[in-house]
Amino acid sequence: MRNLNKAPRQHSLHGLWPGALAGVVAAGILFASAQLVSVFFGPASAPLTSVGSTFIDFTPAWLKDFAIATFGTNDKMVLLISMGVAAALLSAVAGIVARRHFRVGAALVVVFALVMAAAIITRSGAGIADLFPLLVGTIAGLLSLRFLTPEPKIAHEQTQAQPLQAGQQAANVDSTSRRSFLLRTVALAGVAVVAGVAGSALSTTRNAVRQVREALKLPSAKIKAVALPAGVQAPVEGVTPFVTPNSDFYRIDTALVVPEIDPAKWELRVHGMVEEEITLSFDELLAQDLIESYVTLTCVSNVVGGNLAGNAKWLGYPIRELLARAKPKAGADMVLSTSIDGFSASTPLPILQDDRDAMLAVGMNGEPLPLQHGFPVRMVVPGLYGFVSATKWVVDLEVTTFAENAGYWTSRGWSSHGPIKTASRVEVPRALARIPAGKVSIGGSAWAQTKGISKVEIQLDDGPWLAATLAAEASVDTWRQWSYVWENAPAGNHKVRVRAYDVGNELQTEDQAPPAPDGSSGWHSISFTVV
Repeated sequence: MRNLNKAPRQHSLHGLWPGALAGVVAAGILFASAQLVSVFFGPASAPLTSVGSTFIDFTPAWLKDFAIATFGTNDKMVLLISMGVAAALLSAVAGIVARRHFRVGAALVVVFALVMAAAIITRSGAGIADLFPLLVGTIAGLLSLRFLTPEPKIAHEQTQAQPLQAGQQAANVDSTSRRSFLLRTVALAGVAVVAGVAGSALSTTRNAVRQVREALKLPSAKIKAVALPAGVQAPVEGVTPFVTPNSDFYRIDTALVVPEIDPAKWELRVHGMVEEEITLSFDELLAQDLIESYVTLTCVSNVVGGNLAGNAKWLGYPIRELLARAKPKAGADMVLSTSIDGFSASTPLPILQDDRDAMLAVGMNGEPLPLQHGFPVRMVVPGLYGFVSATKWVVDLEVTTFAENAGYWTSRGWSSHGPIKTASRVEVPRALARIPAGKVSIGGSAWAQTKGISKVEIQLDDGPWLAATLAAEASVDTWRQWSYVWENAPAGNHKVRVRAYDVGNELQTEDQAPPAPDGSSGWHSISFTVV
């Protein structure tokens, strides 16, 4: 016989969703509060930024390659989204636990905060004071979680004489509790949004680096770049522009959030195995005899046929001149360059001392460096992959040895030297393109930095190798474009392969290799259809 004295079970506030929602909202308060307060501290004090940067630091080579190959230059956005999802899941778990046992849930929040604190304090340039925003955020988050998880109140006015009245009373209490919970949740979510927006706005107001960059007038180069010869652009529509616009230039680095450095506070220290240590300010750098040069940069993570390469006109101070002033000591064979965010690159000392246009760049395509490309100063070294040479936001040059020191990626299993391999790619037609029958234009780019390209050949449908037409050469430090016209291409599926020769008539290797540990190799091919 059914027991009429038993009150209806309470579902709405005792399920999983209220606790999960409380945890997520409390986490929002934590991160928004910490972000707001972090505006007044160093860049490492923002918890999500430091956690993400620490994750990047411990990313194995295979995962880095996968992320770049899959998401390209959107890899950091994907990481931020993934971190947001992970934070939401962890906070939901903490909220569910807290709704049943608040102290245990609060302990989970503290554990998460300690993990974030470890990430913050281990960032380059971070100090104890940078933990203060996280402390404020954690306290705010715990108070919010407590506010959203009150002690359960159960109505017990049940008697055998009034079972239906007792059940109705419990239902009324539950409805009131649910409405109160939702109101509190919405209110705190609104506070989190306001705090987040305020932090973003305050950060923009306090940091005038973007305005400083826009107002900056760079001096003219003492040695200007050689004018580009006519015909450097291949006469095929769709081939990459010979000079890559700044907005289209690839960006691969370890900075989750772009550093914003006031040029007035920037300094470069040159030290280590030198006879004379040097500290250079930005104004002193601009006062030197600057040079201009077109240089193609390539990321070691670029796959065969990939787009992680770009060509620009750079303005800067020759590193060989700076090293001549510092006078490296006998036995030194490497310069360890370090970014303000802690990234470092190991560049062979002789390469920075020879006659190539390795420079401390301050300008890119006629304007100050964009923030995401290293403003106010970065390194540009022809002939080397960026992971051993192209340090952005550079603030330190240590003359040392490969035996004593290693760069950021070298210490993670990548090559220590990283010379760029001869490469070529098909850019037109696009892979899997459908093209009208008749004349088909084919084109692309090739590079063999510090050597130059002497010949490019293509192969159509496993036929004989055919000579492509080379565009004019700007210099051995830039890519060289090529083209070929296929007259009367028949309808059907087709394939085109490309290979290049350097000026020593050495053929680009056909051997397939992944980016790790010293750059990809192989002949690029694409398939397309003539209809």
